[in-house]
Amino acid sequence: MTTGTTERTTPQGASPHVDVAALADRLRQAVETVVQGKPDVVRLAVTAMLAEGHLLVEDVPGVGKTLLAKALARASGARVSRIQCTPDLMPSDVTGVNVFNQQSRDFEFRPGGVFANVVLADEVNRASPKTQSALLEAMEERQVTVDGTTYPLSRPFLVLATQNPVEMEGTYPLPEAQRDRFMARLSMGYPSADDELALVHAHGGESTLDALEPVSDPHEVGAAIAAVHRVHLAEEVARYAVAVVRATRQVPTLRLGASPRASVHLVRAARARAAVDGRDFVLPDDVQALAVPVLAHRVLLGAEAMVARESGDQVVRSAVAGVAVPVPDRRAR
Repeated sequence: MTTGTTERTTPQGASPHVDVAALADRLRQAVETVVQGKPDVVRLAVTAMLAEGHLLVEDVPGVGKTLLAKALARASGARVSRIQCTPDLMPSDVTGVNVFNQQSRDFEFRPGGVFANVVLADEVNRASPKTQSALLEAMEERQVTVDGTTYPLSRPFLVLATQNPVEMEGTYPLPEAQRDRFMARLSMGYPSADDELALVHAHGGESTLDALEPVSDPHEVGAAIAAVHRVHLAEEVARYAVAVVRATRQVPTLRLGASPRASVHLVRAARARAAVDGRDFVLPDDVQALAVPVLAHRVLLGAEAMVARESGDQVVRSAVAGVAVPVPDRRAR
């Protein structure tokens, strides 16, 4: 068994050797200097990045959603683009537009906000549905098509979107097709009394975000993502992950269960979690730990669940509890 260091073919310019667990530790420690008192949140964010999945950060205002996204982007040394989502934001602001060059007498393409390694879509649900749909191709296929021409996006490519689930005025709910493209959803939650007191004392001093120095670069992150893809997945664990996703489709109080894309995302996230823990194989525990953040935002509650005030998190936990956990035979490896 290895400890997360794997030799493989990596993207051009990346090191052929990468210690995923060590990289994850550096990223976590760097981000936690800015986002204090939220180790579980930071760990999930780093795991999603190394799984090459998009992340939806959903919570009330003022708890550090945007700060988390900025800190993760800066710590990874990635090229960052921020899209401030507003009702008047146009799809061309996201994808790019062809403009006529008077000197060359020809049209030239000017890239939009998605042309970066990390795209921060702040308050994504304030953009119109038409503009939100401009992200669909980029998030799924990592490319954009403008006037019939397709432009590939940089790798790694990660969308970190924030939204406020409480305030409804001036917002547009994310369509299911877009929610399904986010690998995981996380909530920041309020800080503890001690952490909030430290925040009050720190306010007005030097910005911890400004002081944050990159601890990695896109090449290393890309190599780590390639290493995550090679983490071993036993057949029985793969079947377990699929069974967990399919169980959400059998819940009578749900209008819509998780999609097949959710199965793919759940396995990719489980591989990343294993690598972050220094393992080169996936355990059922990895699937269980990630089931709620990967699946809960994809399910649609029915009227009965709403009347009972059930949440997507509760429904997914119940579905997971009803699936038998396999015992992997490591001798088969």
